[in-house]
Amino acid sequence: MRATIRSLLRPLSAGLCVLLLCGCGSSRVFSKATIPVHGSPPVVVPAQVVSGHFIVTLKWNENGPWHFLIDTGSTATLVSPEFARKNPNRKPAQDPSPVLVRSISGDSVSLESVTLGAIELGTVRFKNTPALVYNCDELSSHFGQKIDGVIGFPFFRHVLLTLDYPGARIVLQSLGDGASLPGRTIRFNNDRRVPFIPVELGGHSFLALIDSGSDGDLHLNPDGLNLNFVNAPRLGGTVATLTGDQSLEVGRLAQNLTFGSTVFIQPIAELTDELSSLGSGLLKNFRLTFDQTRNQVTFYRESNAPVVTPPLISTGLSFQKLPVYWRVIGVVPGSPAAENGMQPGDLVTRINGEPVANWNLTRYEELVRSAGRIEFTFLSGRTEMPVPIDTFKLVP
Repeated sequence: MRATIRSLLRPLSAGLCVLLLCGCGSSRVFSKATIPVHGSPPVVVPAQVVSGHFIVTLKWNENGPWHFLIDTGSTATLVSPEFARKNPNRKPAQDPSPVLVRSISGDSVSLESVTLGAIELGTVRFKNTPALVYNCDELSSHFGQKIDGVIGFPFFRHVLLTLDYPGARIVLQSLGDGASLPGRTIRFNNDRRVPFIPVELGGHSFLALIDSGSDGDLHLNPDGLNLNFVNAPRLGGTVATLTGDQSLEVGRLAQNLTFGSTVFIQPIAELTDELSSLGSGLLKNFRLTFDQTRNQVTFYRESNAPVVTPPLISTGLSFQKLPVYWRVIGVVPGSPAAENGMQPGDLVTRINGEPVANWNLTRYEELVRSAGRIEFTFLSGRTEMPVPIDTFKLVP
């Protein structure tokens, strides 16, 4: 089961990476931060890194804690109705009319626009933050914990933002403290208000989005790219979206990928008709520092050794996760799950005998990676039926 903030929030974006806002004057007003002066100690905020996603905790007074995802592929900050309602000094947006959010495919949805009085990360206070109100229940079900919003890339426009994957933390600094950071600094294209950097695949250069909102490795739009594969693309799963379920193709490239002075040997790639992007499966090797005033990002990694992507292990089943049961939305053809007769629409109530509510995203993914066989309990009418299903290498 693979999913991204992008797939769960579609059609809010074609991921959030290309969020287009119509009729929202406040969307161009960025958060202003009360930050340490130049030379002050950095502000370090611990984070959970769940399936490659950064989750940080906010709290004020008696309210909270609130759990937010950080998504460098999002142009907007999203907040749950509860968070918006309880935020101190919340104000109507400059233009209080609903915001039409449209994806590349043309899908659209109308969301309420608000201006938040204050959001605090550690000791850094972000004031007058424009946000869109979005029901985060499906995100909460997917991650197995309450999610109250998504912090988009422009939110950090007035600070240096470091996403430290190995250290499971974010670091906030004054813009004046970024001159001598260790690592490789790369200019990024910020025309879409999200960071696109040049990457190289088999000697061919193209732009790819740095997307902390994706839990995959490499998402490639094949247009204009001469792709060669060691393991040809195959149906690799299905993701639930607001406009229907979408099948994915995934394979292992024959070419090497290079960015940030690091070579990724024959990475696994998911084919997409959206913009090419680097997911957290690759980004997790780095400490990334973004400077939006200079449009540059610094990649730091302790080792210079090439990175080899391990095989992608799967059950052959894709789920839409709900609190009481998980609904099968896709079955990989030829997989053990398909051979056992599993079909879209089947309902799973237990995994290895435990209710699905006990299986958050991290625990379930660890099980898939480590177990040779998993017992899924399917609901048929009022009868529960345990079915052991072998895991397999979806992409060797």
